[in-house]
Amino acid sequence: MPNNTKVAAGEMVFKIKADFLKSLAHPSRLAVIEYLKKREAPVGRIVKDLAMEQSGLSKHLATLRQAGILASRQEKANVYYSIKDKDIFLVLRPIAEILRKKLRESGRLLSSFGKT
Repeated sequence: MPNNTKVAAGEMVFKIKADFLKSLAHPSRLAVIEYLKKREAPVGRIVKDLAMEQSGLSKHLATLRQAGILASRQEKANVYYSIKDKDIFLVLRPIAEILRKKLRESGRLLSSFGKT
């Protein structure tokens, strides 16, 4: 395989990863994922429980569905959403731990300012 073909393939892998991570990079989308962690829910209930505008929520749901994070099914007039692959929490859990460590470090730094 020529060298520039390897580079192009490598760049494509990074682009795919970046696009996937971008699908997670919004507070509302993370809230939806957490909300659906334990149960499937219809759009109307998600709108109500997360206090979101339906039009905005629909865009976030579409983004997460296109990324393969959510599954949807229609039952009569309701569309239900659920987590398609629970392994998404294997991605989110380490991020939460990194942020907890960062917060603890910031707390220690701030408390040291009061000691001088």
